[in-house]
Amino acid sequence: MKDQNLDLFDPRTAVMDPEYSPTHTGEPDFAFAFDDVNFSDRILRIEILGDSIAGGSSSNGGCSSLADWARNRKRRREDFRKENALDITACPEDQIICCNQIDSEDADNENQDEAVVAMIEEPNSVLLSSVFNEVVKKGGVAWHGPEKIDKPCYVFCAGDEAANSDDSTWNCDSPRVMRVKTLNISSPILAAKSPFFYKLFSNGMRESEQRQVTLRINASEEAALTELLKFMYRNMLTTNTAPGLLDVLMAADKFEVASCMKYCSRLLCNLPMTPESALLYLELPSSVLMADAVRPLTDAAKQFLAARYKDITKFQEEVMKLPLAGIEAILSSDDLQVASEDAVYDFVLKWTRAHYPLIEERREILSSRLGRCIRFPFMSCRKLRKVLTCNDFEHEFASKLVLEALFFKAEAPHRQRTQAAEESASTSRRFVERAYKYRPVKVVEFELPRQQCIVYLDLKREECANLFPSGRVYSQAFHLGGQGFFLSAHCNMDQQSSFHCFGLFLGMQEKGSVSFTVDYEFAARTTLAEEYVSKYKGNYTFTGGKAVGYRNLFAIPWTSFMAEDSLYFIKGVLHLRAELTIRH
Repeated sequence: MKDQNLDLFDPRTAVMDPEYSPTHTGEPDFAFAFDDVNFSDRILRIEILGDSIAGGSSSNGGCSSLADWARNRKRRREDFRKENALDITACPEDQIICCNQIDSEDADNENQDEAVVAMIEEPNSVLLSSVFNEVVKKGGVAWHGPEKIDKPCYVFCAGDEAANSDDSTWNCDSPRVMRVKTLNISSPILAAKSPFFYKLFSNGMRESEQRQVTLRINASEEAALTELLKFMYRNMLTTNTAPGLLDVLMAADKFEVASCMKYCSRLLCNLPMTPESALLYLELPSSVLMADAVRPLTDAAKQFLAARYKDITKFQEEVMKLPLAGIEAILSSDDLQVASEDAVYDFVLKWTRAHYPLIEERREILSSRLGRCIRFPFMSCRKLRKVLTCNDFEHEFASKLVLEALFFKAEAPHRQRTQAAEESASTSRRFVERAYKYRPVKVVEFELPRQQCIVYLDLKREECANLFPSGRVYSQAFHLGGQGFFLSAHCNMDQQSSFHCFGLFLGMQEKGSVSFTVDYEFAARTTLAEEYVSKYKGNYTFTGGKAVGYRNLFAIPWTSFMAEDSLYFIKGVLHLRAELTIRH
């Protein structure tokens, strides 16, 4: 038997359908009751103000593109900062709430995580007097009264006591009411959809028992609020353009209609995505971005940017102009096509120096945002040394990252895979390897009795398969005797050009007059004993820009090398080793 004390219209006890669909919500359709006095118990009086804050724009609904929508929103935010004043209007009996659509981060409010409660008493009450005095003390910007408020744009109206105040800090300038619109509303329907209206109609104060409720909005919000109210009755919208849906999304966030936010998010996901729209979705107000209902939209925007700019070298000039949210989306991708993680580190420094010229701001962005996008465990040790001396990072932060990276490199391969698997389930991906153009290597260096290094290169079976018929894959650079070297694996023809085979080569990076002789040995692990078996030895005098190796390392055709019973793939991985020694 159901709990008799359960409040059917309490959003805290409501159960939302996880498979909410824009076309079929499974919820009752009350379209017949919209603005119908026979099915309504209250009157909603909407006072529509002149858009002094909106920069003179009469309606966002007139935006022909997302670029226009973004410009209008930016202008409203800038004007709001200039005209940040509290509206004082007489409200003898009705409950009046001013809801100018301004992003929550633009207002001075320290209690954004608390519940929204609108509280109005009669002008002569002690409570109103204390409310007014508290507002004046706050400079007429926001009030934190008996109940905490998370929407700083809600303005409370005082009566004669406010009008007679002689506090010089009070600003009585306010936009003019252009027109008034009234709607017959059903408080149970609105309360069931919105915690905002639920609290408004059940806060226990006198106004919760009054028949008429007044909202004040800017003219630019009228169309969105009307669409939102209709949605609360019939679970669908008539607007289908991106600017229109964004307006409704913002209104749904303000009035806490999560089902409408989810509906708008899904419709926006179905519209064609562009770099401009993706960036716009990622730069919505923080209150919107934190909503679970909008997560599919922001995830789609991130995936679009990551796919479009996965090869950042091809779009370097364009990517350098992207804002922080776009850079985070791109650098968080596992499919980023870069030479190595060293290249990601260099790009991040270049971008932050261009966008944050002040060292304090740059350090803050790197430690709180972009530093998490760099996968330090996959950077070369040579570059990690530079991180420790880089002035752009806080020393403590850089030391922690480098130490963590070195510990990861020292782990056994199976422990590394475990850490990567655990990390892949979280938002951080620092232990997950990207699809680098240059494959990471492990290097062990010796100085005595001779300069020597042992290099380990692992290739997955899929990577080897992709080399056929004439591909090649390069390792990241490693150093010996102050010179840069690399390994390259090839699918090529054997010496007689009779069949394809696997080849391995050693190359020297620097071109120039420097030359010295290197003894080298290539080895590979086999399934027989899972130990490295020497496959080729030689020596070569490098002069820079040269490579040496063996075209058929395993002395078998490509088909045998790639066969399911191949001796050289252990759990789907080819393990290669190169030992280099400088000959004096």
